Amino acid sequence: MSDPGARPGARWLPGIVIAGLVLAALNLRPAITSLGALLEEVRVGLGMSGTVAGLLTSVPALCFAAFGIAAPRLAKRWGPGAIVCAGMGAIAVGVAVRPFAGGTGGFLAASALALAGIAVSNVLMPVVIKTWFPDRVGSMTGLYSMALALGTSLAAALTVPMTAALGGSWRTGLAVWAALAAVAVLPWLAVARQRRIAAGPATGGPARSAEPSVRITSSPTAWALAVFFGLQATGAYITMGWMPQIFRDAGVSAGTAGVLLAVTMAMGVPLSFVLPRLASRMRHQGPLAVVLGLCGLAGYTGLWLAPAAGAWAWALLMGISNCAFPLALTMIGMRSSSSAGVVKLSAFAQSVGYLISIPGPVLVGTLYQHTGGWGLPIALMAGLMVPQIVVGVLAGRDRRIEDGG
Repeated sequence: MSDPGARPGARWLPGIVIAGLVLAALNLRPAITSLGALLEEVRVGLGMSGTVAGLLTSVPALCFAAFGIAAPRLAKRWGPGAIVCAGMGAIAVGVAVRPFAGGTGGFLAASALALAGIAVSNVLMPVVIKTWFPDRVGSMTGLYSMALALGTSLAAALTVPMTAALGGSWRTGLAVWAALAAVAVLPWLAVARQRRIAAGPATGGPARSAEPSVRITSSPTAWALAVFFGLQATGAYITMGWMPQIFRDAGVSAGTAGVLLAVTMAMGVPLSFVLPRLASRMRHQGPLAVVLGLCGLAGYTGLWLAPAAGAWAWALLMGISNCAFPLALTMIGMRSSSSAGVVKLSAFAQSVGYLISIPGPVLVGTLYQHTGGWGLPIALMAGLMVPQIVVGVLAGRDRRIEDGG
C-alpha cells in the first residue's frame, strides 16, 4: 500500500496504521463503560443528585453527535491522522483528569473532553480505513470493530476488580484507563507526521482532486444510513442500560444478570470481525440487516414471553442483533467512491444517528416507571426493529452518495 516514491520509513506506515486502528478502537468505549461500572461510587463520591447521575448516561450520545460533526472540517485542515492523534490525547487527558477535577462540574467537563476525542475518532476511523486500505474495507473494518467490542467488554469486566486491586478508590479505578489511551497516541504521532494520509497513500496524489461535490443532506442513501445507525444505536443503549434490570425483575439474580449482559457484549467480538468481511463481499447488504433485525425481534419476543426461562438464548440473540453497528460502519465505507465522501458520510450518519438514539433509553425508563412492568417497553424495543430492518435494506443497496437520488 505504500507509495513507491515515498522515503524508506514510509513503507512501514501501513503496519503502524493497523496498530493505530486497533489501539484507537480499544479506547473508544472504556471511558463510558468504566464509568457505568462505578456509577454509584462516583455519584456518592461527588455528591451528585440522581438526576445528574442519570444525565451522565445520555451525555455520550449527545457529545458524539455534537463533536462528531466537526470531524470533516478538522480532517480537511490537518489530516485524519493528526485529528485521531489529538483525539487519543484528549481521551487520555480527560480520563486521567476527571476523577480529580473537583466536583461535578469538573467531572462533567473532563468527561466532555474525553468524549470529544472519542467522537472525532469515531467519525474518522472509516475514513482512515477507506484511505489506507480501499481494497480491504471489510477486513479492516472487521478488525477495528472487533477491537472496539473487546475494549467495551474489557472495561465493563475489569474496572471493578482493578479498582479493588488498586486500593479500592473509584478515582484510581477510572483514571487507570488513561494509560491505554496514552499508548494509543504513539502510532498516530507517526501517522500524523506523514501528510500522505491526507493526500492518499495509495496513489501519492491528492485524494481531493477531481472529486465531485456531494450535498450529503440530499442523498437518500445518506439518510437511510443515518437512520439505520441511529436505530441500531438506540437498541444498543437500551440493551446496555436496561437488559440486566429486565432479567432481575423476572427473578434472575443480580450476578447472573450481569453475566448475561457480558455475554451479549462479548458476542460482538467474533461477529464484529466476521460480519464486515461478509458484507464487503455482497453487492447488497440488506439481507444482513434483515437477519440482524429478526434476531432482535426474536430476542425481545423471548424477553416478553419467558425472560427467565430462556435468558441465555435471549442474551445471545440480542448480542447478534447488536452487531448492526459493524454492519453500519462497513456500509459507510462502501457507500462513497472517495475518502472525502466517506468523511462527510461518516460525520453525517453518526451525528444524526446518535441524535436519534438519545430519546430511546429515556423513553423506555419512563414507560417502565409509569406502567410498572416491562410489557410496553419491550413492545417499543421490538417495534423499533421493524423500521431498522426497512432502512437497513435501503442503506444496503449498491449505491453511492455521489450517484444522487
